[in-house]
Amino acid sequence: MNALDPMATYLSIFVAPFVQEDAAVIAAASAAALGAGDPPLLFAALMAGMVISDTWKYWLGRYGRTHAWAMRFVEKPGVQKAGRQVLKRLGVTLFIARFVPGTRIPTYIASGLFAAPFLPFLFYVVASGVVYAALMFAAFALLGEVLGREAMHLAPWVALAILSCVLLASVLRHRFGRVRGAEGA
Repeated sequence: MNALDPMATYLSIFVAPFVQEDAAVIAAASAAALGAGDPPLLFAALMAGMVISDTWKYWLGRYGRTHAWAMRFVEKPGVQKAGRQVLKRLGVTLFIARFVPGTRIPTYIASGLFAAPFLPFLFYVVASGVVYAALMFAAFALLGEVLGREAMHLAPWVALAILSCVLLASVLRHRFGRVRGAEGA
């Protein structure tokens, strides 16, 4: 293995949260369990990518505040009420969003759009990210102990398949729930 391979692994883990965060966490945890990199460095690369990706979404929401159409949306009574709830329970909201597929991006953008204070937002994003990544790293390490090194090569694929099924079920439930709601109206 040449010196570029580990750097490519760490760089890939850093960039992956910008594409799909759950897959990035699974990839980093499985790479650590398989010995494809130094676990603390994989964890650090993952966290750096997650935090930068998440704060970028926050600042996208803050930038939205400079546009009249976004502010018209924010000023709607129902949206105002939701915004107050997000701000009132920012930590709980951000922890829940970290663990519920499909909620992270809208929640982080909304946090910026509702002008949540940045430092508490950053704290909760980092804390929830550390908890999430640590749980996955521990789960893959334990799985490696139970299944053995050879079977661990299948674990990331199984985890990605489960994640895909959860995301597909969420999309289908949302899609058919909207259709059913429109028919009942």
